[in-house]
Amino acid sequence: MTKKKGLIRHLVRVMLFSGGILFFLACLLAFTTLPFRAYYHLATSGSKINSKPDVIVMLAGAGIPSENSLIRAYYTAHIALEYPDALVIVAAPGRKGETLGDPVRISGELVLRGVSPGAIRLAMDGKNTRGQAMETARMIPASTHDSLQLVVVTSPEHIKRAVLAFKKCGFKHVGWLPAFESSLQMDLTFEDKDLKGNPLAPPIGESLQVRYQFWNHLKYEILIAREYFALIYYKFRGWI
Repeated sequence: MTKKKGLIRHLVRVMLFSGGILFFLACLLAFTTLPFRAYYHLATSGSKINSKPDVIVMLAGAGIPSENSLIRAYYTAHIALEYPDALVIVAAPGRKGETLGDPVRISGELVLRGVSPGAIRLAMDGKNTRGQAMETARMIPASTHDSLQLVVVTSPEHIKRAVLAFKKCGFKHVGWLPAFESSLQMDLTFEDKDLKGNPLAPPIGESLQVRYQFWNHLKYEILIAREYFALIYYKFRGWI
């Protein structure tokens, strides 16, 4: 029993030490541009929109309202208004007949942004990217999969997996539109003395890296790690 407890304590120490090293490395990376470059690569490693889209597929993230669903709806409406003849498919889990479910509310958001209600179709059965790609393939005649231009709208880190999943389901021409966030155009630096407060606190007004970039890059590292694990799993399952 004593040996077992000793082994457990040793494993805990190893895990804590390894976790500390990983966290330290993650913090160091956050001060570089590597996290953003990896994030951007995931968003731009598919195939661009090379021709007029026939079908626009919005892959819903969380419910509505939520940050990722609203920004995806914004981009979906933007491209749908540019190509009004395209069919818009909202791929969001839901129950048929629900009038207040997420798929219906997302389509309502698109209508508010000017998309024609008659152009919108709901794909409510898929509960992950693979399921949504399969359902979309069932909704569109198989004879057209090789010829039509399909565009997927989703979060930037999700683009690569989404494009590969739709191609695996038979779509030959799959473009992408990553729902990137926009930064404020104003200069956000400030003079610390103008805001008064404790003068002993270190000044941060001139350092956008400490105030924003470091934390954004840490967030990117988590998104990237999750997405690469998902890509490995999808590859192992034969979904991409």
